[in-house]
Amino acid sequence: MTANFDAEPRSPAPRTAKTGRLGAAGRAAALVLAAAVGACAPRIEPPGPPVAKPALGAETFVAADGMAAPVRRWLPDAGPVKASVIALHGFNDYSRFFQGAGLYLADRGYAVYAYDQRGFGRAGTPGLWPGTEALADDLKAVAGAVRARHPGRPSYLIGASMGAAVIMVTMASADAPPVDGVVLSAPAVWGRATMALHQRAALWIAAHTLPWLKLTGQGLNIRASDNTDMLRALGRDPLVIKRTRIDAIWGLVELMDSALASSAALPGPTLILLGANDEVIPDKSFRDMVRRLAPTEGDRRRLAFYEGGWHMLLRDLQAETVWADIAAWLDDTSAPLPSGADARAAKLGAEVRGR
Repeated sequence: MTANFDAEPRSPAPRTAKTGRLGAAGRAAALVLAAAVGACAPRIEPPGPPVAKPALGAETFVAADGMAAPVRRWLPDAGPVKASVIALHGFNDYSRFFQGAGLYLADRGYAVYAYDQRGFGRAGTPGLWPGTEALADDLKAVAGAVRARHPGRPSYLIGASMGAAVIMVTMASADAPPVDGVVLSAPAVWGRATMALHQRAALWIAAHTLPWLKLTGQGLNIRASDNTDMLRALGRDPLVIKRTRIDAIWGLVELMDSALASSAALPGPTLILLGANDEVIPDKSFRDMVRRLAPTEGDRRRLAFYEGGWHMLLRDLQAETVWADIAAWLDDTSAPLPSGADARAAKLGAEVRGR
C-alpha cells in the first residue's frame, strides 16, 4: 500500500459553553468541509465506448474501447506448449514484474503472457483508477484471446497482490472466463471489513476532499520484500508509480472489498500463496479470507505458506522456490508442492478456521 491510513480523522469542532452550538471558527470549518465534499469525489477513468473487437497482438492487447496495453510474452524455445499462463501485476506496478517467473515457466513448457493493466505502466491513463469492472473486463478479454491462441491447451491465471484481487473478483462473476486454475500470490484483501474505523473514516474524508492529492509510502516503514536490489531497481523504474492519487487508493480499497467478499466463491483448482513476513496486507485480512474459504467436499483450493516469504513472493530472495512450487502445481494441481509450503499452510488453515 502507498498511503498512510493511520492518521486520525479530525475531531468535531468544540461546542461553546454558553450556547452549546459550534463556535464561529467551527462553523466556518464545517462549511468549508461541506463545500469540499460537495465539490470533490473520487475520480474514475472508465473505458470509452466499444469501437472494435478486443485483439491480442505480438506486443499489444487492444481492448474494446481501443485502449492499447503492452504485453510481454515468454514462450518455450522448443517443443509443444503445455499450457498458457496469464500473469497480472500488483498496484502501481506493470507487466515487467513477471520477468523472472515468466522465463522460468517458459523453460518448462508454458506460454506466459503479462500485460500492463489499465491505469498502470503504459496502459490507459497511468495513475488514474479505471474501476474494478474495467479491470475485470480486460482480463476476460485477454483470457479469451490467449485461450484462442493455444486451442486445446489448459489455461491458468496468476496474480500478485492487486492482480490477485482482480482475478478473485473476475472468477466470482457470472461470466468468468473458462480457465483451468488460478494462482493468487499475496492477494490484496485488505477490505473495509478488516480496517479499523479511524482508517475507514480517514480514507473517506481524504477521497472526498482531496482526491487529487498524491501520496508516497515514505515514512510508513513497510518493507515489501527482502530483495533489496530488486526494490532499488523498482525505485529507478520510471514506469513504476511512486506518487499515488488518493482516489486511486480509494478505488483499490473498493477492489479489495470485492475480492475479500468473493473469497468463499473462489472455484478450484486454486493455489493461494502467503508469506509469513508480509507487511503490506495485514495478517487479520489474510485470516479473514482463510475463514471464508470454508472447506467443501472435494475442495481443490490450497494454501501455501512461506515462512521466509514477504509480500512480493514472486520476487523475494527465495522467489525460485515459489516458482518451482507454481510450476509443479501447474503440472499437477493435486500433487504436493516441492517446498512443503502447502503442508505448513494446512496447519495454519486448521488453526484459523478453528477459532
